[in-house]
Amino acid sequence: MKHMLGALLAIGYAALFLLVIRQFDFFSAPGLSKRGIGALFLLKIGAGTALWFVYTYLHTDRATADIYRYFDDGNIMFRAMPKHPLDFISMLSGIGNDKEHFDTNYYQVMHNWYRQFESNMYNDAHTMIRFNAFVRLFSFGHYHVHTVFACFLSTLGLTALFKAFIPRLQGHERILMAALFLLPSVLFWASGVIKESLLFFGLGLFVWVLMELKRKGLLQWKAFLFPFSMVLLFFLKFYVLLSMVPALIAYIWCRSTGDRKPFLKFVLVYVAFITLGLNSDLFYPRFDILEVLWVKQRDFIGLAVEVSAGSLVQVTPLEPNLLSFISQAPHALYMTFISPITTWSNGVLGLISAAENILLFFLMAAAFRYKRAWSAVDKPLLLFCVGFCLLLALVIGWTTPVIGALVRYRVPLLPFLLMAGMCIADPKRIPWPNWFATKSL
Repeated sequence: MKHMLGALLAIGYAALFLLVIRQFDFFSAPGLSKRGIGALFLLKIGAGTALWFVYTYLHTDRATADIYRYFDDGNIMFRAMPKHPLDFISMLSGIGNDKEHFDTNYYQVMHNWYRQFESNMYNDAHTMIRFNAFVRLFSFGHYHVHTVFACFLSTLGLTALFKAFIPRLQGHERILMAALFLLPSVLFWASGVIKESLLFFGLGLFVWVLMELKRKGLLQWKAFLFPFSMVLLFFLKFYVLLSMVPALIAYIWCRSTGDRKPFLKFVLVYVAFITLGLNSDLFYPRFDILEVLWVKQRDFIGLAVEVSAGSLVQVTPLEPNLLSFISQAPHALYMTFISPITTWSNGVLGLISAAENILLFFLMAAAFRYKRAWSAVDKPLLLFCVGFCLLLALVIGWTTPVIGALVRYRVPLLPFLLMAGMCIADPKRIPWPNWFATKSL
């Protein structure tokens, strides 16, 4: 009876969100109709349910499954609501929650509020625990409702990314939709009650608002979305936001000056960004970016050895100096872009990851095979996508020696990698099948 009630409640919220998609003009764009977005939202709910099945019936250790770790800790936070609502509000907002009372009664009871290896970086698990505690107000403890909420937010963010880039990628409507919604890793990992769903929500809003700022000016409610999305990214996955910032600054600079000398502008922005990063301790005491990445890799290796991670790769440990990071950069790029091919023998998920990686190589090769004239390439957009992908790939490759985790962490860069290919490919030259060539979904 409990499972049936949970399913009915989840179906009810899914119907409500479908109504929202139908009623608001935001959920439509050239080449992507409201009905199409609704269908993709339902597909994501199916993928999120598949993720739940994997971590419920195949990998049954609830204590190590992200979908349950934050859900269960969110329930602990929510327990304060009936008798101590002010405690709940303090923990949810993070305002006034640093007293011993909260630590004793709530945080020490949770299993993931404190990390096994603490550092001076914000613990992004707090964001997911708070998200689950908030959704608990509507779910009454039924997990699948959390899946529906996460899928709706992810769909909203991916729609925002589609709207942000389709004006510059006309003719690629279908492939852009597929890159954002149907790529296996994005569909699977960005449809569950885990960080990637909220990450695409924040990333989509952040990029879309900035693109709208350039085209139309920042008006009305959009002015609120920019700081909201930036704060969400900061407290969810800081390194993704950090990887996006220089690419966006250079892109906006190019657009503001008529796209003249885009390569020079990108080089200048990245040189300035790297210089500031290497001297971050001058304006943010005790924050050395190289030391932060070194500690992250060291702790990841320690945790992987402790739990006997099956896809752990033996890597040369980093040292907190620039020469070490430069020397390990080629291997970091190999880890992010190529190593998933080696997972083909690691079960169904490994086989899918390997097949997806081969598909990505094929699509990038096709982009060069059917390339447009260099003068017709949107160079600022191409450099934006490549810059973001390379910097994020380096951070992931430097710090993540476990391929199983890396496949999930690299999900945010995959759509941008394919968008780089779309910048190069001429949609008029590509021999699309008739059913795929149709622009509108």
